[in-house]
Amino acid sequence: MLFENIKLAFSAMRGSKMRTALSLLGIVIGVASVVAILTIGQSASTSITDSIAVGGLDMITVYPSYAQRSSGTFDEEFSDTLLRDIEGLTTVLPQNNSNAQIRSGQETVNASVSGVLSSYGAVLNLEYAEGGFFESMDNINYRQVIVLGSDIAEELFPDQSAVGQYVSVFRNQAKSYLVVGVLESKDATFNLSYDNTVFIPYNTYGQRFTNTSGVGAYVLKVQDGYDTIEVSDRVTEYLDGIVGSDGYNIFSPASLADMANEITGTFSAFLAAIAAISLLVGGIGIMNIMLVSVAERTKEIGIRKALGASPNVIRGQFICEALTLTIIGGLLGIALGALISYGVTNVMDWSLHLSYTSVILALGFSMFVGVFFGWYPAMKASRLDPIDALNYE
Repeated sequence: MLFENIKLAFSAMRGSKMRTALSLLGIVIGVASVVAILTIGQSASTSITDSIAVGGLDMITVYPSYAQRSSGTFDEEFSDTLLRDIEGLTTVLPQNNSNAQIRSGQETVNASVSGVLSSYGAVLNLEYAEGGFFESMDNINYRQVIVLGSDIAEELFPDQSAVGQYVSVFRNQAKSYLVVGVLESKDATFNLSYDNTVFIPYNTYGQRFTNTSGVGAYVLKVQDGYDTIEVSDRVTEYLDGIVGSDGYNIFSPASLADMANEITGTFSAFLAAIAAISLLVGGIGIMNIMLVSVAERTKEIGIRKALGASPNVIRGQFICEALTLTIIGGLLGIALGALISYGVTNVMDWSLHLSYTSVILALGFSMFVGVFFGWYPAMKASRLDPIDALNYE
């Protein structure tokens, strides 16, 4: 019976192709809009998260205020205090940053100079085009060694290896540093451009590059199995109790990624809800074509009822036709939505992440629309009196 109803549905659609196409158009546009909006939203969200993840979704950075840096609270030993008192941390590294001119021969570039411990490279999973990061003894002995970002190395040493060469770092006066490593090119994070940064030992920075005992930032790494946002909240609560909320700033890529995903998710859902309205418009088109179909096939209905067809059989036939229309429209809409999503993500240079939830949701909703708007015409057909239907002109 179902197969027969489907055959009748296709026969009816072939009998009025233009009307069928116009009725399908609303469903196709509605489904394509929902699929495209949710897929593009998910792709955008994933791409944003991937960009933010360059800074490490398991990393937290604390920046003491300028007033607090000279208070004595935020010193190198405070790293051990945070590691001891905050649950969920595996590493805390002090860091200082400034700017300077770097020169080699006749070439001079402006760069950000970062004073860090020798474990910084391993903690942040830095990769190297040449050499490697400096050793712990370099920090202990205040050695003037340096690791160059990829852009800095390319500017200063375009035709030769940088490792083993000396560069002059200008900060009040020029001092010579031995290059021990060059970083692979790495996307910038929200607080650091690796390609335009040079790294020197933490002690060397404080004693020979500048004369400072304060700490400009603390880089915190969260243990596996702990939620970075929850640990960040613990750090915030802890620091509020020590220096107050004005004594520091805190940055967490995971919090930023979570906020970005929430915003894009809400915006996509809002647009998808608007797009779903076109599905309702398509449903009205389905009802229209079904009512016209009932009027045109009144005699056929009368003959079938005269031959013993029950109201349930007649009703099922027309509901099946409405469902067939919306399923075809839904499948065409999914294909169109996927095509639109591919085009947009390709232009925006995002990775495509097809939202299977949106596919199931859009197809299911279109089927619901078919049943909902097909029910009245089906009921009207099933209630026709066979004698009146046979006499219908």
